[in-house]
Amino acid sequence: MTAASEPKPLDLVVAITGASGAIYATRLLQVLVNSGRHVHLTISPSGAEVLDHELGIRVDLAKLDPQRLLVSDSAICPVEDVPPGELVYHHFQDFRAGIASGSFPTGGMVVCPCSMGTLASIASGQSTNLIQRAADVHLKERRKLIVVPRETPLGSIQLENMKRLADAGAVILPAMPGFYHGPTAILDLVDFVVGRICDQLGVTHRLFKRWGEK
Repeated sequence: MTAASEPKPLDLVVAITGASGAIYATRLLQVLVNSGRHVHLTISPSGAEVLDHELGIRVDLAKLDPQRLLVSDSAICPVEDVPPGELVYHHFQDFRAGIASGSFPTGGMVVCPCSMGTLASIASGQSTNLIQRAADVHLKERRKLIVVPRETPLGSIQLENMKRLADAGAVILPAMPGFYHGPTAILDLVDFVVGRICDQLGVTHRLFKRWGEK
C-alpha cells in the first residue's frame, strides 16, 4: 500500500475540565494538531475558569475560536506556529455534536486535565453533558479513553472511581511527570505527560528522551 492510499487517521477527542493543569491540555492540543490530527475539543465551565486562572486564556464557551488555544503567551509554553483548521470546538451542552454518538468514528478520547467530579460522573455512567456522554460512548464502543487526573492526595472514593473506570477499559494516566529524562524547565515536565498521552493514542512524537535511549 502506497503512502497516498494509506487510510487517514481517525479523529481524536479532547475534553478540558476543571482540575489544575490546564497547561497539559493546551500543550496536548498543540502537539496533536502539529502531528496532523483532526481534533474535536470540548470544555467544561470549570475548565474555562482554570484556563483563565492558570494561563490567562479567557474563553467564551458560547462562541469560542479554538485556534486561541493552539498558541500561548505563557513563558511556560511558548507561542508555536500551528497549522489552522485541524481543531473543531463543541459546546459542552451540544448533544448534536458527532462525538455524542457511537456511530461517529474516533481514534480515542482524552480528558485532560480530569477533575474528580468529571471522573466520578464518568465512572457512574452519567451523561449530563457532552464530555460525560462522549466518554461514555468511548467506553461502550470499546475505544481508547484516557483520563488525566491531577489531584493529591487521593481519598478512597477517588481511588475507587479510578479503579471502576480502569475495570471498564479506561486508561488512568495521572499527571505525574518522570525525571529520568533530565528535565531542565517546566515545559520538559509538561511534555513528559503529554508524550505519554500521545503514546497511548499512537501519535508519534519526540517530546522527551525515553528510558534506555542513547
